[in-house]
Amino acid sequence: MRFLLDAEQAEFGRTLDRMLGAADTPSAIRAWAGGDAGPGRALWGRLAEAGVFGLSVSEAYEGLGPLPVELAVSYVELGRHAVPGPVVETAAVATALDGSEAGKEWLPRIAAGEVLVTLAPSGSYALDADAADAVFLMDGEEIRVAAGHGPLRESADPARRLFLPAEGGEVVARGAKVREAVDMAAFLTAAQSLGVGLELLRRTVDYVRQRKQFGVPVGSFQAVKHRLADALVGLEFARPLLFGAALTMTSSDVAAAKVASGEAAYAAARAALQLHGAVGYTEELDLSLWLRKARPLRDAWGAPGVWRGRVVGG
Repeated sequence: MRFLLDAEQAEFGRTLDRMLGAADTPSAIRAWAGGDAGPGRALWGRLAEAGVFGLSVSEAYEGLGPLPVELAVSYVELGRHAVPGPVVETAAVATALDGSEAGKEWLPRIAAGEVLVTLAPSGSYALDADAADAVFLMDGEEIRVAAGHGPLRESADPARRLFLPAEGGEVVARGAKVREAVDMAAFLTAAQSLGVGLELLRRTVDYVRQRKQFGVPVGSFQAVKHRLADALVGLEFARPLLFGAALTMTSSDVAAAKVASGEAAYAAARAALQLHGAVGYTEELDLSLWLRKARPLRDAWGAPGVWRGRVVGG
């Protein structure tokens, strides 16, 4: 199958790219990591105006969707610009609450960007619970509204702020809707991962073109070219799997996209770190904001081994 975005979908992606490129997202990321959600919330407001959060909410609740292809386009851009906050979890909650009584309260507000919500997988942490208007908790085959959260926990990515949610209260979704929410979270995490990997590769290519050794750009060295080519192949292999999953939204296709995108982004991060040398470790370099996301995103909503099992199991 040959999959191409139509003109409107492609322009939507370019519009988000331009908007986020002008928004100084590195400053918003650093503020978010320090506990100041103001700049990040302002960025969410602009994304809501562009229709991003309405894509995961059905028209019955004043949304535009669900539109998986457009969601994939937008979340690749969110990853490319490392937008902070529980963007994946908010869309997963929208999926879970569709058709429920709780959906009448929350979904129009999610679509409009008025609220930011998060969702904790069973037995795991709630992302950015301190900035969220509500914390939802998966409890087996149910989703409950959590009664608060614990203290901040250490994270490999300071902009992914982790909190242990309190035991949940009211049940707002169960059964098939919970499984759909997990698949949506995995699908959009894959899209985010792809965007992170693409941006890491772009920044690394720019760097090796400028950095010189022995009087020539290091990008002219064969070993460097091969490393970058390997990263590119991985990302380009993941892209059709992601958009193929957007067309079907079957668990096996989502699983394949999750594995391929997560592994490709992590490989791009390792290549970026090595080819930038010691400077890649420094927090002053914006590259670090993307480097720290690749592995947590690869493992979010299930490590690669979990999703490989789903690919095999169907």
